[in-house]
Amino acid sequence: MSIPLDPDDSVVVLAHEKFPDRAKTAVGVLRYADYDVTAVLDRNRAGETVGDHVPDVRDAPIVESMDAALDVTDPDALLIGISPIGGGFDESWRPDVRAAIEAGCDVIAGLHFFLEDDEEFAALAAEGDVDLIDVRRPPADLTVSGGRARDVDAEVVLTVGTDCSTGKMTTTLELLTAARERGVDAGFVPTGQTGIMIAGWGIPVDRTVADFAAGAVERMILEAAEDHDVLFVEGQGTIIHPAYSGVTCSLLHGSMPDALVMTHSVGREAIHGYEDYAIPPVETYVDLYEGLAAPVAPTNVAAGALDTRTLDDEAAREAVAAYADTLDAPATDPVRFGADEILDALL
Repeated sequence: MSIPLDPDDSVVVLAHEKFPDRAKTAVGVLRYADYDVTAVLDRNRAGETVGDHVPDVRDAPIVESMDAALDVTDPDALLIGISPIGGGFDESWRPDVRAAIEAGCDVIAGLHFFLEDDEEFAALAAEGDVDLIDVRRPPADLTVSGGRARDVDAEVVLTVGTDCSTGKMTTTLELLTAARERGVDAGFVPTGQTGIMIAGWGIPVDRTVADFAAGAVERMILEAAEDHDVLFVEGQGTIIHPAYSGVTCSLLHGSMPDALVMTHSVGREAIHGYEDYAIPPVETYVDLYEGLAAPVAPTNVAAGALDTRTLDDEAAREAVAAYADTLDAPATDPVRFGADEILDALL
């Protein structure tokens, strides 16, 4: 999957009723994408600005609809920056998507619902000569893994987690930035819709036929390893997730990583959206990930990344220190304190 956006393009991001806390894709794009986000759609926060909620990114107005966005900006694309559990399309978004297409904007979505398969959107797009880009549509020629990722010359680092939304993509991109600042020839391997929207390429592992998921990861590793000395691979899900563990396992076996970075969110005690499923002690995850990897390609949890956004700075530093002790490995909050400390352990 490739996305035809460049740094000169401007984008409106749809995040209705979810911005910022439940709009992971929107925040990820605001923080890491090269292109310019010129407005965010959130009917609940219209009249506010991005900077009111996410102060460490470029500011933009929050407006109630695509029509309102067109009054203040001339965008090249509308990007759907939220994805509910199951990846469905919310019909309340339809007027915004319709308005974007009629204004000549491409529409980019990371849903399991494909815009291209919607008769209204497809007809409008054909009439207006605009692109509907379904990021989660995988290539048609995927195959099973051949167990070849272990043979690449590049060092491979995979982020894994104790749950979904614990900062795997964020940690991966912070490590990428820190490595490049040191002059390391590092690459990013995007495996989910947000990472693909940021990087402009990738394969959505969670939409791939189960038998081909590890093969999809392997394909990306082989491709990226030709151009880089170190690869940071975006993790997905968690190995104990009642719904998404299969994707996590496919990433672990398909990438055959040299090292793992374990992500966790302070205070989280149950799997998000599955509150009857408690999160086990962190030590349990270390054993699970390393044990599952061992028969295929042995690896170890070499570092940790902790999401401490709910804490003040002093408490955050104490939590990071305790997390490092638990892992018996260096740890950090990469957004708050930078990724250099754990990068040392990985390189």
